[in-house]
Amino acid sequence: MNTHVADTKLRGSAIWALVLTGVASFMAALDNLVVTTALPAIREDLGGRLEDLEWTVNAYTLTFAVLLMFGAALGDRFGRRRLFVAGLAIFTGASAAAALSPGIDALIAARAVQGVGAAIMMPLTLTLLTAAVPAARRGMALGIYGAVTGLAVASGPLIGGSLTEHISWQWIFWLNVPIGLALIPLARLRLAESTAPGSRLDIPGTLLISGGLFGIVYALVNANSEGWTSAPVLTGLIAGTALVGGFVRHGFRSANPMLPMRLFRDRGFLGINLASLLMFLGMFGSIFLLSQYLQGVAGYSPTEAGLRMLPWTGMPMLIAPLAGILSDRIGGRPVVAAGLAFQALGLGWFAAILTTDVSYAAQLPPLILSGIGMALYFAPAANVLMSTVAPADQGKASGTNNALREVGGALGVAVLASVFSAQGGYESPQAFTDGTVPALWIGAGAVALAAALALLLPSRPKPSRVPVADEVMTREPQKVPAAR
Repeated sequence: MNTHVADTKLRGSAIWALVLTGVASFMAALDNLVVTTALPAIREDLGGRLEDLEWTVNAYTLTFAVLLMFGAALGDRFGRRRLFVAGLAIFTGASAAAALSPGIDALIAARAVQGVGAAIMMPLTLTLLTAAVPAARRGMALGIYGAVTGLAVASGPLIGGSLTEHISWQWIFWLNVPIGLALIPLARLRLAESTAPGSRLDIPGTLLISGGLFGIVYALVNANSEGWTSAPVLTGLIAGTALVGGFVRHGFRSANPMLPMRLFRDRGFLGINLASLLMFLGMFGSIFLLSQYLQGVAGYSPTEAGLRMLPWTGMPMLIAPLAGILSDRIGGRPVVAAGLAFQALGLGWFAAILTTDVSYAAQLPPLILSGIGMALYFAPAANVLMSTVAPADQGKASGTNNALREVGGALGVAVLASVFSAQGGYESPQAFTDGTVPALWIGAGAVALAAALALLLPSRPKPSRVPVADEVMTREPQKVPAAR
């Protein structure tokens, strides 16, 4: 009887962990793309230049990226449930501040704070879920968790467009507030606390990479308005590059760095991470411009624009399971490389046909091809990544890959928008198209280079190494009634 009660409690705690972490990850992932279809409405309401629109996206992705591994380390050190709740509170409060923003600068600041909250909250969702779910059911739970996150990415443009059109752009942020307020008390009541004994914070590493990436992205965003040889842009590029170099040196020399550079000695780890960075550079930068093209040039409403992006962003929901089966049979390298090649071809196809009056029927094939490519990449990428490192390094490996994806997204928006503003602008549909076409070619080239780098991956996957999170956690004991 007591065993049955204990099993019931464990099953209940696992279900609560899946629900709470799944909803939290959905919110954080949704905010990566939900703002893209709202950009024209934000620009009309709050004003601002192209650089300001870039920062409404990059302020979130950049703080999210550079603080992601630091957020995980904070949870290991001070308690994962405690920091998860803190991250939720910051994210929820910043969402309300974004909705109430009186101007573009206030919105950018609120988005940056949102990214801080997401960086604390997001890496801990996976750790808390792994701790709560028994090993025998962990694969199913992680599969559901991944599907929820994928659904957020797929539905981001559509949700953002629908809320913008039918209510107002502020509601893409208000949506988070009631959900966050409901999750906070439930997380305190239903999640077990856990820590990682002996964990340390890498504050110097965090400061180096945060300052370095901010300097580089700031320079790229402002290069066209202020000039590539202006003092702020040159300072950002030089100082940012120096700080990133210091971070790399720190990763080799420090006893307990945020990112151990020794991991990059494995060609598989190096290949999948560089490919991830370039994939997100090309994809995010292209979505940033194409979501505005569909409204400003093609004349679709925000909802219609979000729906028309679904063949690209939603395709992974259909293709990913098949891609996973295929990668199990023939290995991850050919599937990842093929996916990246399809994504590059899709972007190149888009660039080749884009005009001010191109029909949606002509746009549909490159959208579908890009979506298939994204699905073929996402499905085996996680397994390929984890097969390149020892179990003790899997947490840092996952954090590194997620951070580099976000960095790639921020750089993609900055680089492609810089090309766009140099070749075109918002003055007319023709000017917008003239700027978008060369930017898409740059995005296609970045993803094509990622496809080439994917060939560095191991030809045969190593045996699967499942993280044994329970071995490095101290959990509050489950209270089971004593036997009578």
